Amino acid sequence: MAEALRPIAAPFVAAGPSGVAVRDRLKGLTAQDEQVLRRVGAHLGVLASRDLAVRCRAGLEHSAQAWAERKRELTPESSSRWAGAITKASHDQWALARRCQAAHIHALEAGIATIAHRLAQPIGAKGSKKTPGGYRSTREWHAKTRRLHALSDRLRRERADYEAGRVHIVRGGKRLLNTRHHLQVAQLGETQWRGRWQAERWFLQADGESGKRYGNETIRLTPDGQVNIKLPAPLAHLANAAHGRYVLSARVCFAHRGQEWADRIEANRAVAYRIHLDIDLDIPLGGARGRWYVTASWQHQPTPIIPLQAALAGGVIGVDTNADHLAAWRLDVHGNPIGNPRHFGYDLSGAAGRRDAQVRHALTRLLHWARRCGVAAIAIEDLDFATEKTREKHGRNKRFRQLISGIPTGKLKARLTSMAQAAGISVIAVDPAYTSRWGAQHWQIPLTSPTRKTTRHDAAAVAIARRAQQYPIRRRTPPPPHDQSDRAGHRSVQAEPCAAGREETRHRTPDRAHDAPGPVTARTRATSAPNTVRGAPVQLMFTG
Repeated sequence: MAEALRPIAAPFVAAGPSGVAVRDRLKGLTAQDEQVLRRVGAHLGVLASRDLAVRCRAGLEHSAQAWAERKRELTPESSSRWAGAITKASHDQWALARRCQAAHIHALEAGIATIAHRLAQPIGAKGSKKTPGGYRSTREWHAKTRRLHALSDRLRRERADYEAGRVHIVRGGKRLLNTRHHLQVAQLGETQWRGRWQAERWFLQADGESGKRYGNETIRLTPDGQVNIKLPAPLAHLANAAHGRYVLSARVCFAHRGQEWADRIEANRAVAYRIHLDIDLDIPLGGARGRWYVTASWQHQPTPIIPLQAALAGGVIGVDTNADHLAAWRLDVHGNPIGNPRHFGYDLSGAAGRRDAQVRHALTRLLHWARRCGVAAIAIEDLDFATEKTREKHGRNKRFRQLISGIPTGKLKARLTSMAQAAGISVIAVDPAYTSRWGAQHWQIPLTSPTRKTTRHDAAAVAIARRAQQYPIRRRTPPPPHDQSDRAGHRSVQAEPCAAGREETRHRTPDRAHDAPGPVTARTRATSAPNTVRGAPVQLMFTG
């Protein structure tokens, strides 16, 4: 029987980002500037840790009145604006931990259900595409039984914490905290680790205010790039300017979106700033200094989403996302591939900054190619591998789990929507169901020639683009050659867009029987005896 297909969602134009963040390095800081930044960050970091602990203890009992009380307690030791920024950051961090806790509970439930299903199967039982089979040995069955009990206990604890409103947060990061116990493996010294741990726990960020001078009263950047900070009350004696402010020696010039930032602060619109220290772990902190950066962020009105048909008016480029490259192919308005496929490779090894740069470089080349082709839409799969990375689902297939984990789905979608909006190109998200399978089935061989080798990923890009255009992925079947029963007027076998099961596999029909009715079993003529000597009836002859 044919496999039941899951429903396929309709394509849609993805919305662009609603916020912008740009960063620049604070160059030319003096020793006094760095000392002031360190003292301010450490002082506000202690207040932020204290306020976060109060917020976590409140749990679900927190209210607007409790929020106001927290702010009033912090104001004498900082300022009203610093206190507002600290309490808001604590509230956002608690809400993020709450969402992560719910996602962790969902992952534990999925893992427990998978293990319970496999334990109920006989040892060595084969699985199917939809459901896994039993475990391969008694040893593995016993180990998974123990893991089932461990996950069940963990799930009970997580559910109890979630119902009580308890969250577990580490200011500075849990990963960096655990690195302290494995300094030799991480090839770090205690001084290096301590410097980064302290820098991660500092607090130097302020929310913007519309109507205030240059959009921020706490951390203010002028149009000529001057940076001045409102010092907390206990550190007001360090001020070098009026009204308890400290002016840094460094000048800021945002290379990316600099004009947009300048227009915004000149109109006194809200801009949030964050100052942080990026410590190079390869350089000892005994005599070396880290790099200070300032990040400006603001919200803007999202660009209106254009209709799908308007975005597809000039054709579309289908993009298949893989672990090491993007496979792209351009299609015209009728769904026909044009030219040759293009590959945009990237290497996701190394540090996070390098991986992010590799993704941005690949997307930049993709967008430049789209603009040269005159295409105003890029189709990409709406992928989400959150439930596909668990070891309970794929068992010992570690290479497959690593392959899925290596595909930058979330980062690539966020980067592509942001960069495409700036380039005036629409991003169309399509359902990823069966694109690789049907693309290879219907397009890989027809698009292969002696001078062009079409890969499975190239064929998937064609399938993605055709789905964005709301065309069936299946290509038209060419008519048979001329014969006595059928000439050039033969119809192409193509299902209508509204036909049910149009994406299913068709049974092959011989060329000579396109218009002839199929054989009927009841009317099939019985085999007659041949008119030959060997088939003649045997006659017995007697001689007298």
